[in-house]
Amino acid sequence: MKIILLKDVKGTGKAGEIKEVADGYARNCLIKKGLAEEATSVKINSLNIKKDAQDFHKQEEIKALKEEAKRLNGEKVTVKIKVGDNGKLFGSVTAKEIAEVLAEKGFSVDKKKILLKDAIKNLGEFTVEVKFLPDALAKIKVVVVAL
Repeated sequence: MKIILLKDVKGTGKAGEIKEVADGYARNCLIKKGLAEEATSVKINSLNIKKDAQDFHKQEEIKALKEEAKRLNGEKVTVKIKVGDNGKLFGSVTAKEIAEVLAEKGFSVDKKKILLKDAIKNLGEFTVEVKFLPDALAKIKVVVVAL
């Protein structure tokens, strides 16, 4: 019997997959527990339409992230931080602080996407990478100045 899995079933498949299983297993276990439904041509067609829509939306999201990376590439941001008498920073510049400055400039960047190789503990200009996708990287200049 052909079924469409509604939830992940260990040893059978993942949600949304169409599988061929034994009639008894399908009726007595999977369908009864709400883990699957019988695969009719209408349901199969509906599932294919949903998958196509999901693929389309995923591609649109990837395109938007690549555009955002292009727009952000080469941007220069200034982070103001407290410094001591000798010019040494109190703490360091974090990805969160850089994300906040970028948000003020109109870029919505998650702090987890900002890659800091080493902690920024000095005044000056640093190059920082922002990784939107594995193939969508933007390099920005971070200028650290005294408050």
